[in-house]
Amino acid sequence: MRAVLQRVTEASVTVDGEVVGAIDRPGLVALVGVTHDDGPEQVSTMARKISDLRILRDERSVLDEGAPVLVVSQFTLYADTRKGRRPSWNGAAPGEVAEPMVEAVVAALRERGVEVATGRFGAMMQVSLVNDGPVTLVVDV
Repeated sequence: MRAVLQRVTEASVTVDGEVVGAIDRPGLVALVGVTHDDGPEQVSTMARKISDLRILRDERSVLDEGAPVLVVSQFTLYADTRKGRRPSWNGAAPGEVAEPMVEAVVAALRERGVEVATGRFGAMMQVSLVNDGPVTLVVDV
């Protein structure tokens, strides 16, 4: 499982002109990708990393601040661009595998007391955000 975490002051996801998820105060955007062999251990570790990493201002975490997280599924995080000009998506888990895994990360975050907004799995989404810092990290578990 892989995530790109961005510290933001605000963020939203729009699908077909409708805002489907938003955070309106400082927190994180988590773009989450799933690969074929991810399971419950990766879900648990990713939720812990997202909620506990001290990457907010003053070295605080999402849990320390009570900050929200916008989770957006992102299969393109597993693109292989080593050959040619066309990325290979073979590393990304298929939708029927990835969707429940992303939902499990969201559920695990909520179980930890994190306020979570989401995009819409499989939809063409427009993600808007104001990156704070900027701070952007890649997390592999």
